[in-house]
Amino acid sequence: MTFLQRVIVNLLTLVTIAVIYPAGVHITGIAAGFFAALVLALLNMIIKPVLELLTLPLTILTFGLFSFIINAGMLELTSAFVDGFSFSSFWTALLVALVLSFVNSVVTRNLIE
Repeated sequence: MTFLQRVIVNLLTLVTIAVIYPAGVHITGIAAGFFAALVLALLNMIIKPVLELLTLPLTILTFGLFSFIINAGMLELTSAFVDGFSFSSFWTALLVALVLSFVNSVVTRNLIE
């Protein structure tokens, strides 16, 4: 999946979650959503590999479940950089991370086959 496709999939997923769960995910507009998806993709390219390497023992110890915590942290970091994009709690960010991971895996699997 190309970078632009990943940004578009993340944008659509984030906006859909914000519409379904407006008490937990706050996006002020489509521009804030696009900027959040772009920043999230950039953070996932730059910072996430370093975090995964540093937390590899913990990830192995938890059978890979700690990667969802890293994804939620990336979402929280994105909300710190982007005005108009926020979460009500870390648990909401964790839920969004689970949904984003699921959607990205389904889309990636269907694009490759």
